[in-house]
Amino acid sequence: MKKLISYVGGSTGFTLIEILVAAIIGVIATAAAVEIYVHQHKNWVIQDAVSDLQQNGRAAVDEIAAMSRQAGYGVPEGLDAIVSSKGTDVTEPDSITLVFLHEPECTTTIKDPMPQPSAELKCLGDISCYEDGQWCYIWDPNTKTGEFFVITQVQVASSHIQHNTMPLSKSYPAGSRLFTFDLYRYFVDSWSDTLHPRLMRQEYNQTPSIYADNIDNMQIQYVLTDGSVRDTIPGSRYVRVIDIEMVARTRDKDLMLHDYRYDTLSTSVVVRNLSF
Repeated sequence: MKKLISYVGGSTGFTLIEILVAAIIGVIATAAAVEIYVHQHKNWVIQDAVSDLQQNGRAAVDEIAAMSRQAGYGVPEGLDAIVSSKGTDVTEPDSITLVFLHEPECTTTIKDPMPQPSAELKCLGDISCYEDGQWCYIWDPNTKTGEFFVITQVQVASSHIQHNTMPLSKSYPAGSRLFTFDLYRYFVDSWSDTLHPRLMRQEYNQTPSIYADNIDNMQIQYVLTDGSVRDTIPGSRYVRVIDIEMVARTRDKDLMLHDYRYDTLSTSVVVRNLSF
């Protein structure tokens, strides 16, 4: 009986060394699990950031490519459908302005000559497609020149258009045309928030809006009718291809690289509406 008690009693406890060994093994296992979790979490954060930068870059490229394809549609001679602005070097982003006829189409003709530049525009036909506060372009077919202005009042019954706040530069003759265009300027804003540059879209002279976040650079080149490649253009009518290169980056610095990750996306757009 004494031997049995002694045997059972000796089997129910652990020595201090056994406890320390078990604790060490537990700490090692826990540390390994934490290390695996931290590594996987970093990879997840990185992949999520890379996915975001690719989406932002693709959205930016696709937007400008889509608008570039429309550039020049319905635009009369004398009005540049593409206006380029080049940075001082490749580290400074370019900007581009694109113009094309607004859909649904809204055009009309002036039936009487303007007695003075501030005079109302007396038009032919239905002008109900125009709106107060809308930007409009008046074009003189004789000189192939024109200008943008803001409509202050559309008088549908009399077919008159007022522009009280913005006198024109001259008195336009009868037969001059009125157009409504889409006009968008795209540029990279790297100064408002130096840590998070973004692609901006500006319609006419309205407040620019953010189109894509974390766009670090935009470089644009133009292939002209003679095959030459230019950074700037003498006039939009000579442009046949627009080469767009967009550099997107992650919102925050990489946890492993301790720097931003970058992705460069590029495309070429054939411009088909500038063959006049």
